[in-house]
Amino acid sequence: MLILFLLALVVVTLAELIGNVAIPLGHGKIILLPLLWALLMGGGLGLAAPRLPRALRLPVSLQHAAGAILQPALLLFVAKLGLLVGGSLPKILSAGWALAFQEFGHFFGTMVFGLPVALLLGLKREAIGATFSVGREPSLAIIGERYGMDSPEGRGVLAEYLTGTVFGAVFIAVLAGLIASLGIFNPLALAMGAGVGSGSMMAAAAGAIAAQQTPEMAKEVATFAAASNLITTTIGTYFTLFLSLPFTVWAYGVLEPVLGRGRGRTETAPAPSAPVAAHAAPAFGLPALVLIWLATAAFGLIGNGLTYGTKPDGQVLTGAAIIVGAVVVGEVLYRLAGRRLPAVVWVSLIGMALTYPGTPFSAEIAAATGRINFLALATPILAFAGLSLAKDFPAFRRLGWRIVVVSFMANAGTFLGAALIAQFWMHPPL
Repeated sequence: MLILFLLALVVVTLAELIGNVAIPLGHGKIILLPLLWALLMGGGLGLAAPRLPRALRLPVSLQHAAGAILQPALLLFVAKLGLLVGGSLPKILSAGWALAFQEFGHFFGTMVFGLPVALLLGLKREAIGATFSVGREPSLAIIGERYGMDSPEGRGVLAEYLTGTVFGAVFIAVLAGLIASLGIFNPLALAMGAGVGSGSMMAAAAGAIAAQQTPEMAKEVATFAAASNLITTTIGTYFTLFLSLPFTVWAYGVLEPVLGRGRGRTETAPAPSAPVAAHAAPAFGLPALVLIWLATAAFGLIGNGLTYGTKPDGQVLTGAAIIVGAVVVGEVLYRLAGRRLPAVVWVSLIGMALTYPGTPFSAEIAAATGRINFLALATPILAFAGLSLAKDFPAFRRLGWRIVVVSFMANAGTFLGAALIAQFWMHPPL
């Protein structure tokens, strides 16, 4: 494990040294952030492992370990966003119907954008699994229980999961950054669109949007993205089970005879079982988790200094300690409550409570934690995500290019669908 943390440290440091890179694209531009460099470098290390010196090789066992570290490390980012949300709850509540109804875009946008493309490309029932959601772990469980992972629907949701794992953060960051640069959407509408229900994808999309805003607006972007992601995470499983999946099955029955006729059948390669088994990450004890959180926070402070120019003085270290403390308390409550609610919910609630107006010392806590940029904490998380990617590539290659295109359309749909609805409610037509 020590070699894994050393590699993550090197990746984070190099990514932050590269910094933000803007690429002009017509009237818009693409912003490549340190978190994307970290993801790409981590993935490159894993793919190049057979050709690297032994000291730099990343064996499959460490790739699985990086994947297991990813989820607890993500809680630091969740805590930071919760701390941002708490002080801005009055502003979030003022968004009203925009925040409420944009969730329909998240849950139906995947199907609206993805299903027609899937049928035009000749996919059959694989299209249902690939387009009824963004294909995170709850979606795998829903499809596995309803159809089985060896079914066409199972192959579709597995392709969506692997595409999101391997390319999701890069794709959504590039798309979000490009759309933001066009200036046609309110940044807060785009922020709500970024809350797709995946922590790493939300971090990447919100970062790309925030990088093009003023410092004050960047904080609001992070706040609204966190609020949207929390809603998507907490009600997403029930929404996809009882609304999104039945609606997608119905839409498939209506559209397939029209768009799919004469298009042929998709590849029927069996879905590999290894990636599915890998979803059950090894359980860490609380001492090991604390070490993971401390290391991730330390990596975040490196980026906070290199990219955002904030030296790790006493106030910054206090802010980091508060973030780690919120995560520890959230994890303890999660376990005491019998794991009935996701840990991200507990951590988010604690973060919001600490900075909610009226909470004792809320202003001091907000000041200390506010000196740590949320994007600095996202970079080490994406580094661990990158270091875990190579293990999924063999299965990914067997799933075919058409279903990858469909997955991109579904990911674009959940972002754009929510952003469009939020934009409408924030700026209704006259």
